[in-house]
Amino acid sequence: MSAEIELRVHALEGLPEIELGDDLAAIIGDALAATDGLLPLTDTDVLVVTQKIVSKAEGAVVDLTEIEPRPEAVAFAQRWDRDPRQVEVVLRQARRIVRMANGVIITETPHGFVCANGGVDASNVGPASGSIVTLLPVDPDASAVAIRAGIRARFGQDVPVIVSDSFGRPWRWGIVDVAIGVSGLEPLDDLRGSPDADGRIMHSTVRAVADELASAAELALGKSAGRPVALVRGAAFTRGEARIADALIPGDMDLFR
Repeated sequence: MSAEIELRVHALEGLPEIELGDDLAAIIGDALAATDGLLPLTDTDVLVVTQKIVSKAEGAVVDLTEIEPRPEAVAFAQRWDRDPRQVEVVLRQARRIVRMANGVIITETPHGFVCANGGVDASNVGPASGSIVTLLPVDPDASAVAIRAGIRARFGQDVPVIVSDSFGRPWRWGIVDVAIGVSGLEPLDDLRGSPDADGRIMHSTVRAVADELASAAELALGKSAGRPVALVRGAAFTRGEARIADALIPGDMDLFR
C-alpha cells in the first residue's frame, strides 16, 4: 500500500495591521506560536507571505495626494474611468509599457515581471485606503530571505519562504497567486529528460512549484479576510538557494513579447 499523500494549508490568524518598519518574521513567528498544531515546524513546511504586507513593512507605498499625473495618464484615466494618479504611478514604475488598452495597463516591472498595472495595488492597504497604493517590494527575494532567517533563528527550523502576489493570465479570466520572491526552495521542478508514468521521456515539462504553492495558499487566505500569511504543510519541493528570476522566460524564448 502506498503512503498517504496529504497537503494542508493553514492560514495564520491574528496578524495586526502591518506598518512601516514592522519585523515581519517576529509577527509571523508570534502567529505560528499562537496557532494550535503548527509547532514544531517540519521539513515539509513552506511559508507563503503576501506581497501587500511585505510592501507595507518595507515602505513600498506611494501617497497619491503627492502625485501629479502627466497628460497621457489623465487622458487614459478619463477614457476608462480610472484614477489618473494611480495611472501615473504605474507608468513611473514601468521598465517597459507592453500595452495600454481597454482600461488595462500591462507593463514589465524592474524585476522582469510582465503584469497588469506593474503590481501597483490600491486594495487591502489599510486605514489610508483610497489615498495610497502599494508597489512591489524592491527585492522580493531579499524580503523572503529576511523572513526565512528570522523564523529559523526563532524556531530552529529552516522553512522556505515565498512572497506571493496576484497575477492575471493570458487567454483566461481570473487571477491566481504566483511567487514573486523565493528563499530556500527551487521555484521550478525541471522534469525534462525523465520518464513519465508510461516510461516516455518528457521533453518540455517544467513544474512551476513556487507558483503552485502560492496558489494553494491563496485558496485559504482569500482576498478580503485579512489573512496575509499561510503555512503550507506536506508539499513536495526541492530545497535550494534560487531566485525568482530563475522562473522568468528570457526575452529570446518569449513568444509573446
